[in-house]
Amino acid sequence: MRILIWHVHGSWTTAFVQGPHTYLVPVTPDRGPDGLGRARTWDWPDSVVEVPPERLRDEDIDLVILQRPHELGLVDRWLGRRPPLVYLEHNAPEGDVPRTRHPAADLPGVMLVHVTHFNRLMWDAGPAPTAVVEHGIVDPGHRYSGELDRAAVVVNEPVRRGRTTGTDLLPAFARAAPLDVFGMRTEGLAEHIGVDPGRCRTRDVPQRDLHTELARRRVYVHPVRWTSLGLSLLEAMHLGMPVVALATTEVTEAVPPGAGVVSNRIDVLTDAVRGFLADPPHARAVGDEARAAALARYGLPRFLDDWERLLKEVTR
Repeated sequence: MRILIWHVHGSWTTAFVQGPHTYLVPVTPDRGPDGLGRARTWDWPDSVVEVPPERLRDEDIDLVILQRPHELGLVDRWLGRRPPLVYLEHNAPEGDVPRTRHPAADLPGVMLVHVTHFNRLMWDAGPAPTAVVEHGIVDPGHRYSGELDRAAVVVNEPVRRGRTTGTDLLPAFARAAPLDVFGMRTEGLAEHIGVDPGRCRTRDVPQRDLHTELARRRVYVHPVRWTSLGLSLLEAMHLGMPVVALATTEVTEAVPPGAGVVSNRIDVLTDAVRGFLADPPHARAVGDEARAAALARYGLPRFLDDWERLLKEVTR
């Protein structure tokens, strides 16, 4: 197939474009949000082809994957027609969640696809047909060394996002273990949460280096209250890291017993962090379980097979 998809979520798209199709990605001169083109920080195959919007009318397109509400207007304007449509929802709803109606709920002929069962449960999809294709991860390999007795956290914009990403919980974790927080716009985090900078270091490393840096830390901490399902959590598990996470959204499905510690009690979580720091062999054994669980449920072959079945159903 020839699939039109915008470059919106780099990590998710990296897995999706490993499939057997040609992926047309809009590119504009400014490489703005509607025309980022190919990824510069992820490894994408040659089957991902940049196409300027003015050329899309002349392209054979079998299917379009929408990820933002305004993209349907771009399809109408740039293509002048509507091929089969899939609306991929990456996020959990926000606001008045029990009554949050999805933008695709009333679009005729659109298949709404969620990345977690929790998201499908929480969004009001109305009459729209829905499906779930759980995340898939390009396996970075077992890299865990745990040589640094520090805890790793991955979060973008923790100061701005605040309680959503559990920024207010970081002081408690920083008392349990020194933290290394990786992500964009993390500057000034330690001062913002009132923690000594030595107990809460921040780094924005290139994507190609992130996995190696994470795997050197003893434990991965996932303090996020409300998100879909952080891919960084699944990546840490693939690396062979033990994980400590809030029992929110889909996390209880992603981290089975033995693969880490999942709880909504902060004392339980901080005790677990201290335990992993104090017992490296135990941390490694739990990390091995985490990797096995992640490969079984979020491995790339299962992800691509699920998408193949769905794409064939939509275009049949």
